[in-house]
Amino acid sequence: MHDTSSIKVWDIGIRLFHWSLVAFFVIAYITGEIETETLHAWAGYVIMGLLAFRIVWGLIGTRHARFSNFIYSPAEIMAYLKSLLSRHPKHYLGHNPAGGVMVILLLLSLMAISWTGLKAYEAEGKGPLAATSISLSIPAAQADDWGEHEGHGNKGDEFWEEAHEASVNFMLLLIVLHLGGVAASSLLHRENLVRAMITGNKQQPRE
Repeated sequence: MHDTSSIKVWDIGIRLFHWSLVAFFVIAYITGEIETETLHAWAGYVIMGLLAFRIVWGLIGTRHARFSNFIYSPAEIMAYLKSLLSRHPKHYLGHNPAGGVMVILLLLSLMAISWTGLKAYEAEGKGPLAATSISLSIPAAQADDWGEHEGHGNKGDEFWEEAHEASVNFMLLLIVLHLGGVAASSLLHRENLVRAMITGNKQQPRE
């Protein structure tokens, strides 16, 4: 028979990052859909700040926040995924191998969203990237097409907008998979992972 003891796993920085990211991603997504440009941009800037914090904290943060704690070898990842079929996968106090892969994919997706968003904003002559090239003159060969570009957007504008939308859609797919993984892991390990990300505590099985 097993009893359980509560142990602190997620520090306050990780928890604030997680729920702040959830909130600002929802804000950015909604304002992007209704084309509330200023609020959408500022939500994006906050997300970039959160992303920068997570990368730094992944290097110097607490034990379970560090990348070194949840980046596993391909063999370990495959072994864990196979163990899921047995319904008795190995229990990890921090992120399990599948969860570790998901964290990295989510962070990479956020980077793609942030960069394509900045480039799309730059194509409109706005944002920090545009500020670095605001003094550049328009090449004479393009002068005749300037009015058309203003009215319909140039190819660069369209490319980065489409890339931004594609990266957001990929992020949505990852979120669905992430939620499914959280639900499955919670059931298999009989622990409430959502509550753990709120309190920071998880139940550690003991003989």
